[in-house]
Amino acid sequence: MATNLALDDRLIEEAVAVGHHPSKKAAVTAALKEYVKARRRLSILEWVGEVEYFDDYDHKNLRRADSD
Repeated sequence: MATNLALDDRLIEEAVAVGHHPSKKAAVTAALKEYVKARRRLSILEWVGEVEYFDDYDHKNLRRADSD
């Protein structure tokens, strides 16, 4: 999909250099992927207070029980 954007040239060049990207397009694509991942991680905060957990939960003990 062709898209025309007015972007800060210095910022794009810095992203290309810092990320060692071969092109501006690669830098923008990588930046968008990181942005999406970060926003998805933020959605985990919606679970605060919603997920029940137990202080005595021992995942290692359960793993040992499964291997028997």
